[in-house]
Amino acid sequence: MTDDTSQDATITVDARVQAVLESLPPAEQRMARFFVDQKQSVLLGSAAEIAELAGTSDATVVRTARSLGFESLSALRQMLLSDLTGTPSPGKRLARTLQETGDGSAGALRHVIDLHESVLDVLKRPEMAAAFERSVDILARASRRHVFGIGPSGAMADYASLQFNRIGLPTSALSVSGIALADRLLWLGKGDAVLMMAYAPLYREVEVVLDHAMRFDVPVVLISDNLAPLVTGKVAENLPVPRGKADHLAMHGGTIVLIEAMIIGLAKRNSEAAFDALERLSTVRGSIDKAWIKRGVQKNKNNKKK
Repeated sequence: MTDDTSQDATITVDARVQAVLESLPPAEQRMARFFVDQKQSVLLGSAAEIAELAGTSDATVVRTARSLGFESLSALRQMLLSDLTGTPSPGKRLARTLQETGDGSAGALRHVIDLHESVLDVLKRPEMAAAFERSVDILARASRRHVFGIGPSGAMADYASLQFNRIGLPTSALSVSGIALADRLLWLGKGDAVLMMAYAPLYREVEVVLDHAMRFDVPVVLISDNLAPLVTGKVAENLPVPRGKADHLAMHGGTIVLIEAMIIGLAKRNSEAAFDALERLSTVRGSIDKAWIKRGVQKNKNNKKK
C-alpha cells in the first residue's frame, strides 16, 4: 500500500486507524491501537523500542504502519507530529480527560495515578538513565545554568532554578515570554548550559533561546515529549518525558520527578559545595527569623504602651 498523506492532509492517524481497524489482523489491531494511545512513544522511539513497549515485534510495527497507508514508520511519525502540533484547545483536552476518569473524585485520582505510573516506567528505562547521566554531566560542568520554561513549565523552571542555587550551583530562570526574555538572555554566555522544558509547536521564544545558545556554543538539555524532531542538531541531549495521553490534559508530574532527580544528581557531583551552600542558607534564614521575632516583640511593647 502506498503512502497517501499528500492526498488528504487533514486526516489524522486516529482517523486512519478507525477507518481500517476491523480489517486488520489481531496483532496489527493491537499495534494500531498503540499508535493512537502512545503517540509520543511512537514519535520518539525506534521500531525496536516501540515493539518492546507494545509487546510485539519490530516487523509488526512496520507492517502495521504500512497497513494504515504509510510507506514507512518515518511517514507515520510525520503525521503523528502534525497531529501533536495541531493541539486541540485546552477545553477540548480537558473534556477528553474527564471522559476517561470515571465517576467521582476517586476516579480522577486513580486515572492520574495510572498515567504517572506509566510515565515512571519510561523514566526507569536504561536509555533514559544513560541520557540523564549525560545531562547531569552537562549541567554540572557549566559555570552557570539557565532553566527555560513558559506557562506551567515556567513555574517548574523557577523551582529548578531555586533548588539548583540552594545546592551552590548559580542558576537563573528563563521563565518569561515576549521581550522580557531578552533581559534574562543577557546573562547567557560561553561556559554556561541551558535546561529547556518546551513542547511543540516551535514557538518564537524557543527559537530565540536555541539560536542564542548556539551563538555562544552553550549546550542545551531538552525535556520534551514532542519537540525533539523539530530542533535536531540544536540540542546536546534530549530527555523524552511523556505528559500523559496525547490530546488530553498535560500532566507534569514526570517532569517534576526528573528535575528532583537532577537536584540530587547534581548535589552528589559536588556534595561539599552543596553542604556549604545549604549551611549559608540556614545562617541567612536564622538572621531573618531573629529580625522578625524582634520586630514582633517591639510591636507588642508598643501595643502595651498604648
